[in-house]
Amino acid sequence: MRKLLSLVVPVYYEEEVILQFLKETKEVLDELPLDYEYVFVDDGSKDKTVSILTDQAKQNEKIKLVVLSYNHGKAAAVTAAIANAKGDYLLYMDPDLQDPPKEIPRFVEEIEKGYDLVWGIRTEKKDSLLNVVFSKIFWGTLNKFTGLNIPKGVAVMRIFNRSFADEFLRYNEANRFIEGIFIAISKNWKTIEIEQRPRFAGKSKFNFRKKMQLAFDAIFDFSELPLKMAVRLGVFLSIIGFLGLFVLLILRCFFIHFQAGWPSIIAAIVIGFGIQLFFLGIVSLYVGRIYKEVKCRPVFSVKNKVNL
Repeated sequence: MRKLLSLVVPVYYEEEVILQFLKETKEVLDELPLDYEYVFVDDGSKDKTVSILTDQAKQNEKIKLVVLSYNHGKAAAVTAAIANAKGDYLLYMDPDLQDPPKEIPRFVEEIEKGYDLVWGIRTEKKDSLLNVVFSKIFWGTLNKFTGLNIPKGVAVMRIFNRSFADEFLRYNEANRFIEGIFIAISKNWKTIEIEQRPRFAGKSKFNFRKKMQLAFDAIFDFSELPLKMAVRLGVFLSIIGFLGLFVLLILRCFFIHFQAGWPSIIAAIVIGFGIQLFFLGIVSLYVGRIYKEVKCRPVFSVKNKVNL
């Protein structure tokens, strides 16, 4: 019996690229010695993405579609796709064709060697200079502050086996950083280099703001570093404050008669109050995440399914 390969594909405003994606991937998948299915998850698109995929699904039972009730975010959409995929192997990729479908056979060949996960690594990011810089800042911030050691230049395209997918679905946290969860599940992984293409059409929805938000999500989800920094800075400022007070006391008693310095005192109070609020905000972010987790709400809510 032939094994089943599931392409898990989150989509969001992809009406310009989806037909080309289906065309190029089908040409490759038909040549593989595997059965295959597409599992698309629409994350709240308001364009023609859903109608195009629904029409295609009526003509091809291999095309499955999950329509989420509203925009949950990419991590939730990926989780929904994995939850609805039945494959022995699951290949996760975006529909923008930056990660070329011609690379699919290489991923299948590597996963069949017994790895749990095979990451795609970009040889060169085919994107605007600004986005390249943003990506470097994003991944640099991520690895520096989380210690996850995610492979440098990791692409969206990756493949994993059924047991890895089942283990992934056991992670029910509401704050989901996909790459971090993948790293936590298994160390039995490999990387392969792939040559990216420019986007086939449209613009990336993953802008600098979203990248940095994802980086901060990862830092707060996988590291206590902000809290440790707050404690260290608090101790440092306390030591500086006591030393300063001691020096001023010695100067006042033996050397200099100071004039009243109300402006400097007020400035010091404002600065100290601002630092307190900053670190109170960090603690509040952690508390807010705890509150979100303990409610145990579903990761995603489904509006409709097609061919499932």
